[in-house]
Amino acid sequence: MTARTAPLLVIGGGQAGLSTAHTARTLGLAPVVLEAGDRPAGSWPHYYDSLTLFSPARRSALPGSSFPGNPDRYPARDEVVAYLAGYAARLDADIRTGHRVERITRTEGVFEAVTAAGDVVAAPLVIAATGAFSRPHRPPLPGLDAFSGTVLHASDYRRPEPFAGKRVVVVGGGNSAVQIAIELAAVADVTLATRRPLRFMPQRIAGRDVHIWLWRTGLDTAGWARPLLAGGKATPVMDTGTYRTAIASGNPDRRPLFVRLDGEDAVWEGGVREHVDVVLLATGYRPDAGYLAGLGALDEHGTPLQRAGVSTTVPGLGYVGLEWQRSFASATLRGVGADARHVLTRLRRAAGHAGTGA
Repeated sequence: MTARTAPLLVIGGGQAGLSTAHTARTLGLAPVVLEAGDRPAGSWPHYYDSLTLFSPARRSALPGSSFPGNPDRYPARDEVVAYLAGYAARLDADIRTGHRVERITRTEGVFEAVTAAGDVVAAPLVIAATGAFSRPHRPPLPGLDAFSGTVLHASDYRRPEPFAGKRVVVVGGGNSAVQIAIELAAVADVTLATRRPLRFMPQRIAGRDVHIWLWRTGLDTAGWARPLLAGGKATPVMDTGTYRTAIASGNPDRRPLFVRLDGEDAVWEGGVREHVDVVLLATGYRPDAGYLAGLGALDEHGTPLQRAGVSTTVPGLGYVGLEWQRSFASATLRGVGADARHVLTRLRRAAGHAGTGA
């Protein structure tokens, strides 16, 4: 089996992989990008229909290409997919869709990636850019596995109509959980169940989007800001006031997480039981980097062992697109470019790369 060689191999052709490819070209490297899907859009085509960005278009662009249209609007899911497709088409990079990487090995300083179809690409440097949103997280909630109703993850949710008239419990307290619960509440009886009280962050401050202020103050890209923006608190929900008003009205109602699920019932604190048709888990995602398992690059939970995107166990391996990889913006359209430059610069320096790659 003959391997195609490249100076840099990028796994994943979504926002993290495309920004990495762009940055690599500015550094003189000719990357090969392997994307499992049929188009270079990452997870975006699989999100729910009504999803819009939580940051305005002017703060939602990849390096080298502004987001088209009104810079103060909040682009919808399909606009992001189209933006990524256009970005990929303009890149001077070898992007191969339909190439799912199954495993990566490393011998004498050279990585070899083997795809599901048996193709092999070899490179001295690898960036795992499959991001933080490729593996839906299903927490071990009491009784969940034996629940006789329907259990869905937010990754399976598309639109509210199929849930009309049903009793739905949405589990989660982040932006997507709140947005989905409020959308479902128009057609169903919905409870938003969270471990902690909801934490709202104003979408606009003094007439400007909060992301503009985060950028101007440097908090958006400051690693030290994590305790301030996240810490042990609930994930902040961006809100113009609409979400807070809807929750305060009781439609949907917000409750502490149920004690357990039992058959077709949810058992709440105090022993109150009620029938539930659907439990929808808006409980986030985890990195899907199983193709790195044989390298010793992951911990026992499959989480990358890394510092600021550089592997702490495997020389020549880096990551782009992980949540809080370096900052609040790390897993976002606006943040992946800076992280890609940081990681590539350090990997090349460690490997002694001074010239260009072709």
